[in-house]
Amino acid sequence: MATTTSTGSASYGDCVTALRTSLSFLESSVSTLGNGVADFPRLVNVLKSVRHYELIPQPTLAAAEASLRDEIGPAIAVLLDRADAHIARAERRIDALKARAELQQGRLTDPPSPSPSSSSNSRGKKLSGEARLKARALHQRRQALQYGVERLELEVLQKERELRKRLDATA
Repeated sequence: MATTTSTGSASYGDCVTALRTSLSFLESSVSTLGNGVADFPRLVNVLKSVRHYELIPQPTLAAAEASLRDEIGPAIAVLLDRADAHIARAERRIDALKARAELQQGRLTDPPSPSPSSSSNSRGKKLSGEARLKARALHQRRQALQYGVERLELEVLQKERELRKRLDATA
C-alpha cells in the first residue's frame, strides 16, 4: 500500500503542478484581456463619432457645392484676373528690358560713325577751339538723336508684338 500511496501522491503532485501552471496561464490571460477591455469606454466614444461620416443625399451635396461655388467663384475670378494682369505686366517689362538690352548692345558694338566734322579734320582742315566745341556738340546731339530713333523703333516693334498677341488672344 505504501507504493500505491507514493504513486498516488506523485500523481496528485503532478496534477497539482499542472493545475498551478494552468492557473498561471489563466491569470496571464485574464490580465491580457483586462488590458484589452480597459480601453472600451474610449472605443465606445470613438465609435459613436461614426455619424459624422454618414452619407448624405445627392441633392443636398449638389446644393452645398453650388452654394460654395457661388460664394467663392467671384473671388477666384478676381484673383485669376489679377494674376493674369500681373503676368502680362511682367511679360511687357521683360520685353522692354530685352529691347533696351539689345539697343545698348547695339550701341556698344557699333563703331561710332565718322561725322562730317571729323572727316573734314582728317583731310587736313584744323578747326579752331570754338568750332571744335560746336562740332563735338553736334556730334553728341546726332548720336543722341540716333539713339532716340533706335529706341522708338524698338518700342514700335514691341507695340506691334503686343497688338498681335492681343489679336491672337481675342481670335
